[in-house]
Amino acid sequence: MPVTRLNHAVLYVRDVDASVAFYAKTLGFTTVMSFPGAAFLQASGSTNDHDLGLFQIGAQAGPSGAGRTTVGLYHLAWEVDTLDELAATRQRLADAGALAGATDHGTTKALYAKDPDGIEFEVSWLVPANQLTQDVLDSRTTMNPLDLEAEIARFGGQTLGGIGVSINA
Repeated sequence: MPVTRLNHAVLYVRDVDASVAFYAKTLGFTTVMSFPGAAFLQASGSTNDHDLGLFQIGAQAGPSGAGRTTVGLYHLAWEVDTLDELAATRQRLADAGALAGATDHGTTKALYAKDPDGIEFEVSWLVPANQLTQDVLDSRTTMNPLDLEAEIARFGGQTLGGIGVSINA
């Protein structure tokens, strides 16, 4: 069974309303269905029934120990189509006090942020396969600070990114 993509993710959160508001404001998700203690969100332009499910477990919930004291998921990653969209997302995340970092992974230009429960996620733009030069490919094993303005100058703000893993076939 070859897996072709992730259809949706489900998170346990302290306050579903706060999480819905956060994901709507910072990433543009819309609620497609909800009931007390749960919401199902869809990303703009998605054809999925929903991309993110949220289930409330209450204010008493402790922080996740994943990666520090327990095994568990490190982060989810969503792609944007253009570097201009990545820049706009960076601003919304910064305005919300959620931006945790920005990294150049060579083939991927990534922002890292934390939601109201401290759950980390990534928003990234992938270098299109037809623009993968040897220097971009060679830099995949390094993590450098992201200079988003330099990347926009290099690739163009409206250049459509690769889908999934951007590799030459």
